[in-house]
Amino acid sequence: MRAELRAPTPDATAALGAVVAPHLLPGDVVSLAGPLGAGKTRFVQGLAAGLGVEGRVASPTFVLVRRHRGRLPLLHCDAYRLERVGDLVTLDDDVLAPDVVTCVEWGDAVAAALPATRLDVTLTPVAADAAVATAAPVAPRDVLLVAHGSAWADRWPALAAELTAAVTTPDGTEVGA
Repeated sequence: MRAELRAPTPDATAALGAVVAPHLLPGDVVSLAGPLGAGKTRFVQGLAAGLGVEGRVASPTFVLVRRHRGRLPLLHCDAYRLERVGDLVTLDDDVLAPDVVTCVEWGDAVAAALPATRLDVTLTPVAADAAVATAAPVAPRDVLLVAHGSAWADRWPALAAELTAAVTTPDGTEVGA
């Protein structure tokens, strides 16, 4: 279950997060990957807004874990500065708890510590020449969402349809399930 999309602006990246939010259940893990500045935190900001989180959602780079209240409790983690994969579970007692939604920036670095059932989101800035061609002040992002595990099977068709409506795919075609 995968979707390849293009978010033309940071706001579109946040909009994708907001589309994902209503499909999340307690215990879900969203792993985010991409280079510095790719939009990982912006995606989580949209997701948080979709969960009804009020207030500022900032990168947890220096504090490593931020907690937010919403429709579901949200733990926003940053694995960039972790020395070992196993350090993820010692960050906070609630990291990966069954009653919260956990978003892990730099999740690809700690994938071995994450549950097999999760949503992976990879954000990749589009090459500069493509950004110039669109005359955008900020380069668009290609966003790849991959749902792992049977827990996503029932939710994926509706989520894929809503993602398709939110932004376009890189080649302009419809997102497949």
